[in-house]
Amino acid sequence: MGASIRKADRLKADRLAFARRFPYCQPMNERIEINPRVCGGQPVVKGTRIPVVALLEQLTAGESWDSLLHAYPELARADIQAALDYARQAVLHTEFTVLEPA
Repeated sequence: MGASIRKADRLKADRLAFARRFPYCQPMNERIEINPRVCGGQPVVKGTRIPVVALLEQLTAGESWDSLLHAYPELARADIQAALDYARQAVLHTEFTVLEPA
């Protein structure tokens, strides 16, 4: 039991260190997570290795929600909605800088 507590503490410390180093990578909802040890730190559906970008790519290619749920049985409709919301929030919090011609 002591080893599992130490492992949990280490994971919590890793997440806090990552959050301090990359403050823009904070979790935006309960269903999407960013963990540097999962899929290279890409946003994924929590508890899976399904990247948000994979879901977005399939949706933009015309896949239906039902086909995604069939292809990924571990997903719920709320996970797809969370991925879309994550993308929306990412766009809303993107800053653009106008560059002058050289």
